[in-house]
Formats: sequence, structure tokens, C-alpha cells
Amino acid sequence: MIIIFVIFYFLIIRPQQQQQKKHKEMVEGLKKGDKIVTSGGIIAEVVKNEENYIKAKINETTEVKLDKNFIAKKLES
Repeated sequence: MIIIFVIFYFLIIRPQQQQQKKHKEMVEGLKKGDKIVTSGGIIAEVVKNEENYIKAKINETTEVKLDKNFIAKKLES
């Protein structure tokens, strides 16, 4: 039983924790002007990084407030 738990830990739990940590670091490191992609596929530009949300500009007239959990990735420019 212990061997099964150890295998389960190294194959599922540990990689998921590392991925969550990497995502959190990426989101916390966002700054004004960074391009992001949401989990819904919307490409936006960061206007302000708040505590729980990101203010992002979709186009010249539209700004939205996004939950940090729904940011899929940062686009490298």
C-alpha cells in the first residue's frame, strides 16, 4: 500500500503541485504591458496587477477584470 502511495505521489501529486507553483509565480510576476491569454482564449494586455484580479485591456476601449486563476499563459514578445 505504501509503494502504491509513493508511486501515486511522484506520478500525479508532485507534478501537479509544481505546475501550480509555476503558474502562481507567472501570475504574480505579471506587470503592466504584458500580453496574456485567458483560459477562454482571449488575448489581452495587462493594465494593473491587483491582489486577486488582473485588470486587462482587450482593445482600445474595453478593459476587463480577470480572476488570476483564469490566466492560462503569458505571451512572450
